[in-house]
Amino acid sequence: MNKHTIFIPGAAGYVGAMLCDQFSKREDVDLIIGLDKENKPKLLDGNEKVFWINANTSDGTWQKIVSEKNPDIVINTAWQIREMYGKKKKQWKWNVEGSEAVFDFAFNTPSVKKLIYFSTVSSYGAFKDNSLEHYFKEEEPFREGEYLYGVEKKVVELHLKEKFEAAKKAGGHAPQVFIVRPAAITGPRGRAMEGRFGLQSALSGNLKGSFIYKIVTLLTAVVPATPKWCRQFIHEDDVSDIVSLLSFNDLDGEYEVFNICPPGRSVLSHDMAKAVGKNVVIIPPLIVRIAFFVLWHLSFGKIPTSKGGWKFYSYPVVVDGTRLSNRYGFKYSSEPLQAFVENKGRYAK
Repeated sequence: MNKHTIFIPGAAGYVGAMLCDQFSKREDVDLIIGLDKENKPKLLDGNEKVFWINANTSDGTWQKIVSEKNPDIVINTAWQIREMYGKKKKQWKWNVEGSEAVFDFAFNTPSVKKLIYFSTVSSYGAFKDNSLEHYFKEEEPFREGEYLYGVEKKVVELHLKEKFEAAKKAGGHAPQVFIVRPAAITGPRGRAMEGRFGLQSALSGNLKGSFIYKIVTLLTAVVPATPKWCRQFIHEDDVSDIVSLLSFNDLDGEYEVFNICPPGRSVLSHDMAKAVGKNVVIIPPLIVRIAFFVLWHLSFGKIPTSKGGWKFYSYPVVVDGTRLSNRYGFKYSSEPLQAFVENKGRYAK
């Protein structure tokens, strides 16, 4: 049995920690190198397979340490998702330059055979002409030019493609690349994580502690929604299983891109309201735009309503996640609404 050494930047985050936890239980995994600017999460306490490095992907301090352990799989989940108020340059360094540092490491380290990168469906862009009937496919271009999260992810995907093509053209080392673009990830663990500001926790009134969170709870006494608002959700177990499929199987293809989102109808405003026991109040996108602007500046960014974010609360971004199933036979365990409302899965307890 071949034993794998896995390098996971962003290992303290929701997805990164989950992958460390799940993959450490595999007999064919010898070591997991977890890297994050945050401390090792409680979920991984006492896990002897996880070697922890406190560092930022962009700071240049980790490459020698990681290369000495000869990882064969790199799974980059590192990202500052919530825009930092007044710190765009720092965020660009962390996200864009940090991702490029991980890619450079993968392309310059002969032991690395696979590189998996977490992108986003947000980069397709939320626009007024989007519809609930049009499902974006992987070959369609990214259009987002305002919402920083979507813009940075778009840029990083472009740079990764350029690095891969340059390596192939030069005849250099090029690991097999898989890009996953997830819909909103949810599940029992995600909903239970302390301090995680998510749509579901906000609507449910589960944000605890700070004065800012109390304001959000007050504002979401009902579910405010625009006429076209919807979400697609993927269960956290499916995310783990998809990455497992891509990591530990001998798959064909050199550079593969997948929307990861289960089949089934999108979760609409009335579905969300029913799930959290509230009523829906339909509002126009202009009200959302004004509210996002005011809340962003009044809270100094503590309420994640940054520039361009209002569009994703106003217009749909619906994607087709069937390519993964057609290409490699993956079967999703939960439809979007099931993932949103049901308490099932590996972290249900």
